[in-house]
Amino acid sequence: MDILLRLLVAIGFALLVTAAAALVLHLVFRALARRERWAAVLSRRTKHPTRTMLLVALLWAAFATTIPHDVDAYPWRDGVSHTFLIVTIGVGTWLACEIAIFLESLGLHRYRVDVPDNRVARRIRTQVLVLRRLTVAVLVIIGVGAILLTFPGVEAAGASVLASAGLISVIAGLAAQSTLGHVFAGMQLAFSGSIRVDDVVVVEQQWGRIEEITLTYVVVHLWDDRRFVLPSTYFTSTPFENWTRTNSELLGAVEFDLDWRVRPGDMRVELEQILERTDLWDRRVQVLQVTDAVQGFVHVRVLVTAHDAPSLFDLRCYVREELVAWIQRTHPDAQPVQRVLVVDGAVAEPRSSRRTASTASSSALFTPGQQDGALFTGPIQTSDIPRSER
Repeated sequence: MDILLRLLVAIGFALLVTAAAALVLHLVFRALARRERWAAVLSRRTKHPTRTMLLVALLWAAFATTIPHDVDAYPWRDGVSHTFLIVTIGVGTWLACEIAIFLESLGLHRYRVDVPDNRVARRIRTQVLVLRRLTVAVLVIIGVGAILLTFPGVEAAGASVLASAGLISVIAGLAAQSTLGHVFAGMQLAFSGSIRVDDVVVVEQQWGRIEEITLTYVVVHLWDDRRFVLPSTYFTSTPFENWTRTNSELLGAVEFDLDWRVRPGDMRVELEQILERTDLWDRRVQVLQVTDAVQGFVHVRVLVTAHDAPSLFDLRCYVREELVAWIQRTHPDAQPVQRVLVVDGAVAEPRSSRRTASTASSSALFTPGQQDGALFTGPIQTSDIPRSER
């Protein structure tokens, strides 16, 4: 009973010291957080593992100092000490992972991704996120290995395990060939710079942004809020479009099929006034050209530029709507019309209102379920406008 009473007193003292130490650490980090932002982040991330480590260490010390080394009287002492050792290693691994994540996240604050030219920041962010997962995986493996080494049987089997390491590595390599391929592909993506977090890509004829890059798969956030999950090997073995590989500025086209009575000069002046009224245009490119004039239509193409893909899409829609409204308001004779030829009371078959080349290209590139996504990846055609609005 005397030993049990001493053990209870020691446990109470350990709890008191843990509470006092936790309070002191909290006050110290709160004082530092008033001047340094990193102190608040470190305190919030390491608060629970630090307090758990202190509690386990003090309880272990209280147990070790109060229970004597008497195997006959206390046969359970070694088992309890071994349990404390395992718990200490586990909590220490937890604390090490949190500190590693904090140190890696600390460097990300210097690189902002909410600015127009954020290519370097996105590359650093991608590499840090992959390194974070690798670091956590390595620390967990080390922690599990350290726990296993606390068992006497594992130490005795160490020599035989090392002797057969060559055979085991071959078997593991063959069994996990696909998984290892995805892991190495994920590391290659992180450090090659072919894709980065927040890159705008077109994969499988779908437009979206790179939302997450892991060691085995990549998540693409599509324009309609769907998530496209692809294995890492897809981006190392399949061609894809990266619209922000070197910079985020993009050039897009707005195309019209109009009547021969259109006035390109007036339309060009109106385009300049339209672009001056919006902040979506980055003032790099402003072009209006008649690219074709066959089959009863004049094909007008407008080229404009924007800072990034979402702004470019909004700018193309804006230019299209404004030019359509301007044509309807000031040049209704430029709207595309169908002409028929009456010969001896018979009506000849009218020409198609669609350009053959444009229709063939559109139907070959997109399936019916992908036509909404084509608005982001292809030029905007006037065929999308209801005939009643022309």
